[in-house]
Amino acid sequence: MHLFLENPDEAFFVREITRSINERINSVRRELDNLEKFGLILPKSDGQKKYYFADKNFVLFQELKSLIAKSKMLAEKLIAVKVKKLDGIKYLALTGQLVGDNDSPIDILLVGTISNEQLQKFIKEVEKAYRVAIKYTHLSTKEYNLRKSMTDKFLYNIINGHKVELINRLTE
Repeated sequence: MHLFLENPDEAFFVREITRSINERINSVRRELDNLEKFGLILPKSDGQKKYYFADKNFVLFQELKSLIAKSKMLAEKLIAVKVKKLDGIKYLALTGQLVGDNDSPIDILLVGTISNEQLQKFIKEVEKAYRVAIKYTHLSTKEYNLRKSMTDKFLYNIINGHKVELINRLTE
């Protein structure tokens, strides 16, 4: 349901859904059948593939989208709590798909010191909270300052793009 409500203008075929949500094909087919009977999604055949897409005219469509949006706010609060435990991080921003910017090359920018183990644990927690694969960039403070002084295009686009800053201790 989350996949369809987050992407109401897209159509998905069964195997694409199984890869996207990391579930077994039989479970996905059963849930697609339930969502179709419920009226939230509609099927569309294109040759041999059967696609499914959200029915925007479904009576509860806007209410369900609103609930998904509220769940994102709760995920942000959960992530904000987890971020406080990352002592060596000087800057952390949510970007990309986490803030509705699908054109951004990354979803999280981290600057500072963090062990690879801590970083991987944090990324897994974010992926679990948002139910999506996360693309991230981790820079040391020195590398960040160097790239910023050179007006690095990648970094410039992230800094000036749509983002939610959870930590900004770079000026301290």
